[in-house]
Amino acid sequence: MRFNPALLLPALSTQVAAWAAPSVNGYSLKWAETFNGAAGSLPNGNNWEIINRNLGVNSELQDYRASNRNVQHSGGETLQLIPWRESGTTSGWTSGRIESKYTFTPQAGKRTLAQAEIRFGGNSIDKKQGIWPAFWLLGDSMRHGTIWPACGEVDVLETVNGQLRGYGTIHCDVSPGGICNEFNGIGNNIDFPDQGWHTWRVVWDRTPSDWRAETITWYRDGQQFHQVNGARINNQAVWDSLIHKPMYFILNVAVGGTWPGNPNGNTQDGWGSLMEVAYVGHYVSN
Repeated sequence: MRFNPALLLPALSTQVAAWAAPSVNGYSLKWAETFNGAAGSLPNGNNWEIINRNLGVNSELQDYRASNRNVQHSGGETLQLIPWRESGTTSGWTSGRIESKYTFTPQAGKRTLAQAEIRFGGNSIDKKQGIWPAFWLLGDSMRHGTIWPACGEVDVLETVNGQLRGYGTIHCDVSPGGICNEFNGIGNNIDFPDQGWHTWRVVWDRTPSDWRAETITWYRDGQQFHQVNGARINNQAVWDSLIHKPMYFILNVAVGGTWPGNPNGNTQDGWGSLMEVAYVGHYVSN
């Protein structure tokens, strides 16, 4: 049965608005997705791969579906990713994940910025056990045969179980163990005040002449909360995978897995557990 978003969108109408990727002082916008589409439509297939399978990673439960039940434009220039309990599926859950066909490489001699504005559904924290939304990037070499985590991964934002805490992390090298201490990665976190709209940003700084002094820095609403430099990685080939090679964007809501644990009897699905994204932008310093 085809999902009819018109049955549910009125309840969200006060929470969505028209958005554009904002100007950022000292930077030029190189690419943006503003999710401008009719209510209930899927994201632009020229820009995004809409995942339609169970990826079998991290012991997660969800089957990702290329369905507007799980992935849709709000009609207010935002993207909504919605997890649902689904009888008849292997895992009992479906959800949404999109991966950009657009790639970029942080530019030598410049600062490169990736940013999104994100909010979460209003279910209370005790109703979100096992819900795992994320805004992140993978090295494009993953699409060409390089295994994880050697491809490099930069997580701009992850949060689990409804906690008002955002995590920024890199994954690299080999697993388990290795330079990035897999499967944990090298990360830090910051609290955020509510489930409403907040800006999540990563900046790759390639202005230093020595790769060891280059940095990757994380921000929530302009407040820095994590930074890693090349000297900490101390291996140029591994550092290259995080800052010198092409990467692509991923937006998803996972369910269950090794980090959050599985949903429990209190976990609620649907709109109250969604992740909503206003825009994704890629910028380069002037």
